[in-house]
Amino acid sequence: MEAETIVYYHPVQEQSPKQCRAKKHWWQDAVLQGIPVPGRIPQAADGQSPVTLVDCAVPPFYYRARAWKPEILSESMERVLHRADGMTDAVLHPQIMTWLSEKYADRWETCRETRKVLLESLLTVYGAACLREQGQAAVLLGSPEETQWQMEMTWGLLEPYLSRINKLLFYYKVIEGTDIWEELSFHLEKYYYEYGLVPQMMPYQIKKQKGPGGRQNLSGVILDYGGSTEGLGFAPDRPVVYVDMLSCPEKERIFARKGGQILYVSPLNYLDTMVKNSYDRLVR
Repeated sequence: MEAETIVYYHPVQEQSPKQCRAKKHWWQDAVLQGIPVPGRIPQAADGQSPVTLVDCAVPPFYYRARAWKPEILSESMERVLHRADGMTDAVLHPQIMTWLSEKYADRWETCRETRKVLLESLLTVYGAACLREQGQAAVLLGSPEETQWQMEMTWGLLEPYLSRINKLLFYYKVIEGTDIWEELSFHLEKYYYEYGLVPQMMPYQIKKQKGPGGRQNLSGVILDYGGSTEGLGFAPDRPVVYVDMLSCPEKERIFARKGGQILYVSPLNYLDTMVKNSYDRLVR
């Protein structure tokens, strides 16, 4: 079932001495505060109901300068979820995940449906105009073990725009003995039968190639499931929206150095932006 409320756990942004710990006295329970963000996560292009976002800032220590014990942190986070309205799910900032042990990793993994809701909303805000105006999209497939799920997710994300898309590229990792067309025929044929669109399958380059056909200059919207950008170029005179599905910090740093040529977005910085904007409204 789809979440009606998403609780976003992230490190405290401003760390005054008071904000650095979850409790003042040893006899108290460590308490985290969940604050609903004004407004809602913007509605997806297909008309799906908007979702409430709850901001939960987690201090680095639970008492004085004592680091969180994973079980105490998990219990405190659970209480925030239980106080939230409706069906809930959680999204954790990577730093919060490092404060939990592997024992709790599965418990706090965001469900795929919630990830889809965030990505649909993100595309509505940042990518819809680019898709409709340029009619181009590229998909960088990630782990081969998850290719089927990635193809299903891509269809769900792009379907509201497919009537305007005339060029769709899928980049994939070559696996010896695997026929990618046969493996993905169900997904690829769906684009043709329902929208008359023939996707192109492009193998990742092991190393940069020189000469014609070596470098692809991409434009439009790029959906990255953790794929390789080796050998890829970006059209300098056309808008590019790069959606980092996995919120990889290294890729964010790489695109930040490009000086705004490419609009980099990810679920993590999308949530961070909404939380920051809510803080700014309170200050004003």
